[in-house]
Formats: sequence, C-alpha cells, structure tokens
Amino acid sequence: MDTAHPAMGDHVDQLLAQWARERPELDVTGLGIVARVVRLQRFLDRRTEAVVSARGLSIGETNVLAALRRAGVPHTLTPTQLYRGLLLSSAAMTHRLDRLEDLGLVTRSRAEHDRRQVLVTLTASGRTRVDEVMDAYTAELNALVAGLDPEVHADLSAGLRTLLLAFEAEEEPPT
Repeated sequence: MDTAHPAMGDHVDQLLAQWARERPELDVTGLGIVARVVRLQRFLDRRTEAVVSARGLSIGETNVLAALRRAGVPHTLTPTQLYRGLLLSSAAMTHRLDRLEDLGLVTRSRAEHDRRQVLVTLTASGRTRVDEVMDAYTAELNALVAGLDPEVHADLSAGLRTLLLAFEAEEEPPT
C-alpha cells in the first residue's frame, strides 16, 4: 500500500483536525471511521467502474451477473431474490435485467411449477463475461491490499465484518 506521505495524514485526518479546532468537545471517533470508509468506497467505485466498463458493463449489471454466478448451477434466481440480495428496488432490478437481457447475458422465463413466477438465468455468454470481469476485478482488489501487513489485513477485515454484522442485524432478514 502506498504510504508515501504518512506524516501528512489523509484527508480525514485534516477533517478531524478542523473539527478539533472548531469544536474540541465534539466526539468525532465514529466520524473518523465512517468518513474513511466512505472515501475508500468512492475510490473503490472508480476502480471498479474502470474494470467493468472496459468489459461493457456497469457496476450494477455486474452485481446482478455475479449474484447469478454465485448461485451455482443452474445460475438461476428470481427477480425478488436478486433485488433483495442486492438491496435494490424492484424497478431498479427490472431496468438492470432489461439491459442484461438485451445484451444476451441473462434470460427470463416462467417457472414450470408456478407460471406466475419469473426466473432469471445466466446465459453461457453471461457466465463468460462475469468470469472475465471477476478475474480482473479480484486481481485489482488483491493488488490494492497487497501492501497491507497480514496482521493489519486480518484486523481490518475482522473489524469491518463486525461493523457490517451489526448493520445487517438491524435489517429485515431476506425471505
């Protein structure tokens, strides 16, 4: 990881110093963590967008393809399973599925056991595309964290997992 100027601090260090100067009584402990997560997410979104757009997809479309790929054979889920799993609205999922179907990366069909139920299935072309994206994406992410000391990596991963579990516990469980 590039630590060329650790003495200068990051953007959040500057933000916290400004609050300390202006409002020394203000407890900014949570702000420091959350602001770093938010800034990291913005940087990661840019990197992710570059990887997926080079392969003709958006991040959202890639997330749908990846969910189907992870589901295992036959790589099929319902739109409801997809939008709940990806924390999207039904309308946003429909839009993504329309585009992915136009690209020939997914198909929609009716379930044989219940003709009212729609099934979304990854096509062979969709599987090839998502595998290509995931190969490039995971290589990019691994390169980004390669400079972390293994202990720091483990602590960071564990801390973020703990925080995420707390948020997920507040959400309704998926059905």
